[in-house]
Amino acid sequence: MIKNISVRLTENIAKVIKGKDEEIRLVVGAFLAGGHVLLEDVPGTGKTMLARSLARSVDCGFRRIQFTPDLLPTDITGINFYNMKQQEFELRKGPVFTNVVLADEINRATPRTQSALLECMEERQTTIDGESLRMERPFFVIATQNPTETSGTYPLPEAQLDRFMIRVTLGYPSRNEEIDVIMNGRSFSAVEELASVCTAEEIVSAQHQLDSCKTGEAVCGYIADIAAATRSHAAVKLGLSTRGAVALKRMSAALAMMSGRDYIMPQDVQQAAPYVIRHRLVCRGYSLSGGIDRTSEEVIRQVLDSVPVPTESIG
Repeated sequence: MIKNISVRLTENIAKVIKGKDEEIRLVVGAFLAGGHVLLEDVPGTGKTMLARSLARSVDCGFRRIQFTPDLLPTDITGINFYNMKQQEFELRKGPVFTNVVLADEINRATPRTQSALLECMEERQTTIDGESLRMERPFFVIATQNPTETSGTYPLPEAQLDRFMIRVTLGYPSRNEEIDVIMNGRSFSAVEELASVCTAEEIVSAQHQLDSCKTGEAVCGYIADIAAATRSHAAVKLGLSTRGAVALKRMSAALAMMSGRDYIMPQDVQQAAPYVIRHRLVCRGYSLSGGIDRTSEEVIRQVLDSVPVPTESIG
């Protein structure tokens, strides 16, 4: 079921987003794994279009929130306001009460506003005036940010970054792909023409099915060893959290089942690791180039090279 749904989603999104099959597959995998995605790249690379294409591909609710410095937490979660006509307080739910939330340019909002998403993303609920309200299922946050722009932005704190299952960088297209985009244009009309290829109920069912993916003790130990290696690395101040280790296992399971297997292999962990780990590392001195922390990339490569790969047969 998961493989079938993932093929439908990736092929549908690829009608709009050209030449980014691997990135689309990762985003779909995180969606099916019940995680959230941070799309980080320079402007004009298709981040918002990818998010909207995913939402259009599923017959479910979608809301876009444009993050700005004057945005308030209640603009996201909602508020109880006094209805003068009815002479009583009435709940006005915010845009977070939907299935797919696009948090556009999330780092332009203040930390106070950013924190409004913490409870939503982790616990699938939010609290308004002491009352806890559940999110709809599925609930998926896909956020975008430009890592090279600092004026008028507020860096996401580690606690916020840790809520994202993966961080994906789209990058520029190849020469031929860019020529095709220039010749044929790329507009949101193409996104609006996309038809949905699956339902919200199918996504929820697929997320439950992911729980049945077999994970041997050796593979769990492999993930734990990777997490421990990031924490003890000389270049790292803050390594992979336990939440991050669980996310690595969940993302690996999604990639495995998207490949048609009901068990995780070390290769799945190695494929998922860079995208799950790199935004969770805090390194001792780093340089930013093209939106990617090169020190983090190097640490992850060294960790994966140094941690012994289990050879236990799983299946």
